[in-house]
Amino acid sequence: MKKYIITLLLVCTLATISKAQHLNVNADSIPTYLLEIQEATKQHFNLWNKDLYGSLLLVNPETREIYANEPDNKGVLVKAGTLYKGVLPHEISMANTAIEWNGKLWAMVILPLSKDKDQRINLLAHELFHRAQPSLNFSAANANNAHLDTKDGRIYFRLELEALKSSVLAQTDKEKRLHLTNALTFRKYRNKIFPNTVSTENALELNEGMAEYTGQTVSGLNKKENAGNHFKTYIESFMSMPTFVRSFAYRTIPAYGFLAAQVNKEWNKQITDNTNLADYFTSLLKIKIPHNIDKAIQKNMMLYDGQKIIDEESLREEKNKKLLAEYRTKFIEQSHFDIQLEKMNFSFDPRIVVPLDDKGTVYPRIRISDVWGVLTATNGALVTFDWKKVTVTKPTATNNLKLSGDGWTLDLLEGYSVIEKDGNYTLEKNK
Repeated sequence: MKKYIITLLLVCTLATISKAQHLNVNADSIPTYLLEIQEATKQHFNLWNKDLYGSLLLVNPETREIYANEPDNKGVLVKAGTLYKGVLPHEISMANTAIEWNGKLWAMVILPLSKDKDQRINLLAHELFHRAQPSLNFSAANANNAHLDTKDGRIYFRLELEALKSSVLAQTDKEKRLHLTNALTFRKYRNKIFPNTVSTENALELNEGMAEYTGQTVSGLNKKENAGNHFKTYIESFMSMPTFVRSFAYRTIPAYGFLAAQVNKEWNKQITDNTNLADYFTSLLKIKIPHNIDKAIQKNMMLYDGQKIIDEESLREEKNKKLLAEYRTKFIEQSHFDIQLEKMNFSFDPRIVVPLDDKGTVYPRIRISDVWGVLTATNGALVTFDWKKVTVTKPTATNNLKLSGDGWTLDLLEGYSVIEKDGNYTLEKNK
């Protein structure tokens, strides 16, 4: 099971699907972008004692055209000037991710890239870290963090981020330590009221948090001279995201890592798959968590607009209850279509996923390819936490091997049939 999970997450990690729109992809700029990231990773060789530059696919999501920095092992990519070009097969989902394809492990990035050089390098370095994870002895294991979509989970996570932001912005060491202590205390309290979440939060932070710290370091976004404004904007912009469950690590570890680097520039080299990052930062930065956490929380939360956060999250919870009720009706109570997942490749938008009780996670937009074909959902699909089953609404139209329902289409391969039983539907392989 562990090997299965690692393989799965190397393919899908925090992938992004863009809304359908005309994209301005300037292919002439791609050699320059590749040179930028090549130079940046070389300059930051000491970050991991490794040059992260390697096999890279840049994909136009409208045409599926690939621009690569090297050939594949099966001759799909053809030399075109300084690049290699080809077309990404339909069964491969497009995503910002690391992916095994045609005999190589690639970093895949969706075009167009940002017009801002630092942002371009940040994204490319982040995905190149994912490509390099096996060689750095980091797995890509993730875990469910549904508690960060609850009222209390979000309150104490937001308080942690506010305190962490204040620590980065602090002008004195005393202020920095005060806010950092509060940030880690809010985290400790959150993990106390949500048992067993230390490991699940840590898993995503080891995966995406370390990748994002790498991206920001290679790009220079977290340089000391501009770190204050960067992290202030970076954290505040995150607060408006619909959900934190799949993207919180992007904000925590870069900020904690920035503070850690002021004590030990090579702190990241001490991290392994077995490291508890929160405990590591607490020890490295010599932070003492108050013995009476409950009392400390009540005393300190108002330093960070605690009441405003509570009010906002109370309002969100009421709205979210209605959304969850709609999803329960749609994917559980009403007639629906269950499809077993076997060897999936998928992409989704991590900013809008919604945990649904113990049933799994609703992905408002997701594309899944598997042995049975390609499923594209633009109005929600429920995926079990173990990624063994996806559920959409019942089929309403069939045209040969093209099926569709409420906001989804399924391009079915030969050899599979839809079976109806007791009002619900399943997909079965023909005997």
